[in-house]
Amino acid sequence: MFRKMSAALLAGASFLTLGIGRAAAIDSALAPEPSVIYADQRAPAAPLRTASAERSNMGGGFIEFLFGEGQGQHYPQPPVYQQQPSYEPAPILPSMPQQQEEANDPTQRPFDPKFEKQLVDYHGKETAGTVVVDTPNKFLFLVEGNGKALRYGIGVGRPGFTWAGVKTISAKKEWPDWTPPSEMLVRRPDLPRHMEGGPQNPLGARAMYLGSSLYRIHGSNEPWTIGTNVSSGCIRMRNEDVIDLYGRVNVGTRVIVL
Repeated sequence: MFRKMSAALLAGASFLTLGIGRAAAIDSALAPEPSVIYADQRAPAAPLRTASAERSNMGGGFIEFLFGEGQGQHYPQPPVYQQQPSYEPAPILPSMPQQQEEANDPTQRPFDPKFEKQLVDYHGKETAGTVVVDTPNKFLFLVEGNGKALRYGIGVGRPGFTWAGVKTISAKKEWPDWTPPSEMLVRRPDLPRHMEGGPQNPLGARAMYLGSSLYRIHGSNEPWTIGTNVSSGCIRMRNEDVIDLYGRVNVGTRVIVL
């Protein structure tokens, strides 16, 4: 009986010794070797442990519980990719074009070069010194003779206010005053009853009166209206052009309005 108990104890001790030896061998296999970190060297990142690689060597059961990751293990995070810039062309947003704004503001319209003062060929029958107003084409010619004339751009009467005929220059005035006629005041009661001459005066820098009528060849403080039907029958010019014409003609000059 004693011999049987001794044999059983020896067998149990051998089994326990074998289990402890196996556990020590596994623990020594898992323990990382010590590493040396120098002052100018960063510590190496701890290796990630994955459940699949270690569980295959643990055999499950109690030892897996002791050395496994368990519920607290951390899996590697998925990589985060930086958003790349788009190579598609940027959309063109609609905006208010500057040309459209200028078209809506007459003061910003460019002056048409064809209405600049220039020497042109002229084949009419009028003698030198005659002024010819071409109402449809909005030009004023000062005939020089020898087939030439000075041509200026002008503004003419609105529809219903144009006229034709032959007049003579009856008076000339620099920076004339302006007194709107009663007919105009009926249409525009907001106008002043009288305005002294000056840069803001609608008659501009010079005026040449045509006969006994209310019509004049005069300057304008609205040069953007040259080349248009704009007046109440007067012939308007840019201030620089009317000053030039004023110095070339005299009282008594014949004016033909077409």
